[in-house]
Amino acid sequence: MKILVTGAAGFIGFHLVQKLIETGHEVVGLDNLNEYYDVRLKFARLQAIGIQPSGGEYGKLLTSEKYPAFRFVRMALEDKDSLMKLFEKEGFEGVCNLAAQAGVRYSLSNPDVYIQSNISGFLNILEACRHYPVKHLVYASTSSVYGLNQKVPFQTADPVSHPLSLYAATKKSNELMAHSYSHLFGIPTTGLRFFTVYGEWGRPDMALFLFTEAMLKGEPIRIFNHGNMVRDFTYVGDIVEGIRRIIQKPATTNPSWTGLHPDPSSSSAPYKIYNIGNSTPTPLMDYVRALEIALNREAKKEFLPMQPGDVPFTHSDVSGLEQDFDYHPYTPVAVGVSRFVSWYRDYYGV
Repeated sequence: MKILVTGAAGFIGFHLVQKLIETGHEVVGLDNLNEYYDVRLKFARLQAIGIQPSGGEYGKLLTSEKYPAFRFVRMALEDKDSLMKLFEKEGFEGVCNLAAQAGVRYSLSNPDVYIQSNISGFLNILEACRHYPVKHLVYASTSSVYGLNQKVPFQTADPVSHPLSLYAATKKSNELMAHSYSHLFGIPTTGLRFFTVYGEWGRPDMALFLFTEAMLKGEPIRIFNHGNMVRDFTYVGDIVEGIRRIIQKPATTNPSWTGLHPDPSSSSAPYKIYNIGNSTPTPLMDYVRALEIALNREAKKEFLPMQPGDVPFTHSDVSGLEQDFDYHPYTPVAVGVSRFVSWYRDYYGV
C-alpha cells in the first residue's frame, strides 16, 4: 500500500514508518516539527531514517537517503489547503494519523493547541479522506478516554463519557468525528486506544525518560499518588506491529450491530475501535524497579499526591485484537525498559 503516516517524526510515528517500509509499503511521512519538546530529537529520528531536514522546506517532499520507499514532508494538519493538495497529488491508499498534541498535563495549561491540532487538524484529515478516498484511515486514540471508569479491564464496549482531561476529550471527539464520516461517506475508519507506550526514542516528557534522566544525574524522581499507580505499560514495538496488521485490514460494518443495544466499538458503518495494550497491569514501583536494575542504581524517590487528569489504574482488554488479528502485545516490562536504557545511554553518550 501507499500509506501516509502523520506525526512521522514523533515517537510512535518514527517506529511505524520503519516497520511499514521494512514490510514492503511505500510511505509518505508528515510532521510539523513543532517545539512541544526538543526538536533536535525529532530531527535525529528523521536522520535515522535517512531524511536531512534543514527546517526550511515546508511543503516540500524529501526523499530518504536510506529508504527509497520513504519520503517526508514538513506540514501542519491545520493547513487544509496544503494537506488537500498532498492528498490529490499522492493518491494515498491508507492513512495512519498519529499527529496530535499529546500530554495530559500540558492540556491543563495550554488547552487551545489541543483544539487546533487534535480537533481542527483531524477534521482536515477526514475531509481529505472524503474528497480523495482512501481504503482505510487508522488514527490514534488513547486509554485516557476511559476517564472515571473503574470496571477493569477496560473494554471497547464500555461507555467512555467521563474524560478527566481535555486531551482525553479531544481523542474521544476524534472517535465520534470518525464515526460520522464513516456513516456519511463510507470511509473505513479504525481508532486505536494506546495504553502507556514506552520504549526507545521516547518523548522527553514521558515518565521513563524523566526517571532515567534524573537517576543518571543523581536527582530524585517524582512519583505521583505516592506510588499507588498501576499502568498497562506497552512497548512501542508491540504498538507498531498492531498498527501494521490493522491498517492492512479496513474496518467493515458489523452486521449484528443494532441501535437498540449499540456497541460503541463497532457500527452499521465501516467503523471499529481497538485497545492496544500489554494487558498486564504493572505497579508503578515495579516499573521503577525494572529501571533501577537496568541502570544498576537505586532511585532517590520523591513521593507526591495525584496529579490532576491522571487515573490510578489502567488495564486493557485486547480480545478484539486477538480475535480479528490473532495478535497480543507481549514484550515484558523488564525487556522494554532495558532496551530504552541501552538506547538512552547510546544516544546521549552516558
